[in-house]
Amino acid sequence: MQYTTLGRTNIEVSRFCLGCMGFGEVREGALHTWTLGPDDTRAIIAQAIDAGITFFDTAMAYSFGTSEEYVGEALRSLAPRDQWVIATKYSPRMPAQIAEQPELSGGDYIAQCIDNSLRRLGVDTIDLYYMHSWDYNTPLEESLEALNAAVEAGKVRALGVSNCHPYQLARANDIAQAHGWARFEAVQSHMNLIFREDERELLQLCAEDEVATVPYSALAAGRLARKPGETSKRLEQDAFAKGKYDATAEQDGVIIARVAEVAEKYNTTMTAVSLAWLLTKVTSPVVGATKPHHLEGPAAAADLVLAPEDLAYLEEPYVPHALVGVMAQNRR
Repeated sequence: MQYTTLGRTNIEVSRFCLGCMGFGEVREGALHTWTLGPDDTRAIIAQAIDAGITFFDTAMAYSFGTSEEYVGEALRSLAPRDQWVIATKYSPRMPAQIAEQPELSGGDYIAQCIDNSLRRLGVDTIDLYYMHSWDYNTPLEESLEALNAAVEAGKVRALGVSNCHPYQLARANDIAQAHGWARFEAVQSHMNLIFREDERELLQLCAEDEVATVPYSALAAGRLARKPGETSKRLEQDAFAKGKYDATAEQDGVIIARVAEVAEKYNTTMTAVSLAWLLTKVTSPVVGATKPHHLEGPAAAADLVLAPEDLAYLEEPYVPHALVGVMAQNRR
């Protein structure tokens, strides 16, 4: 495994981050029905640690907070605290939630979310704390001040933001700098070989401002790991991923077929090829795993160097994509 520093911070992370959305209790109304219980969660995390992964990503929204509980318990039992980096996220309030508790300020809400995540994870400090999506219902200065207070209190080491437009990141960090507050040091966005819209502006902004890039959906919910026609439980049941990828399946299929070709050329897996390409673009891709063999891809990708002509071959068929998922809802 390779390691790098997270942006301008002194936080060292593995070049792959284990995404923990697949861990947690399945309850009525759950967005994901394919998550793992505590024992299986611990087994996957133990395997990830053995593979050299030190960076783990979860969120208060994953499985009603039980992902944080399972992940925190597993990590604490498997390795000393200074040997792993934990990232989690808070979910901004919706108008209905604000109406239910009008007396609770946006800053106080963020403080409560941080304390609740610390409790569920069983840690004193969160290494990287994200705004999970852009908060249009709280003044930006109020959110940034509350997040800065958590950093100053030692509850959070570094801040990040997920699912934002480049102008939003630039504006937030300008405001933070003007006030002397902690800025966003990492961005978690949607990027992979079949969804590359961040290459237009966000990656350039992050490179210039030394903001770490930690993209999710590195394998497009499994689509970049399987030849067209192959399936899995997640591919069949993940309605959220279907909403992001089904509309462009035909044009994306051309790229997926090329991934399979390149994998055969290098005598490796499609997963390794897809992730090796992504490593040339970003700091630390988030890769989920719910089965032991899912971790073989990151291990192989860390040592795989694709020739320039193969990188170009993988990229050439890409066509512009409309924003999907959270970002499609965040256009204002």
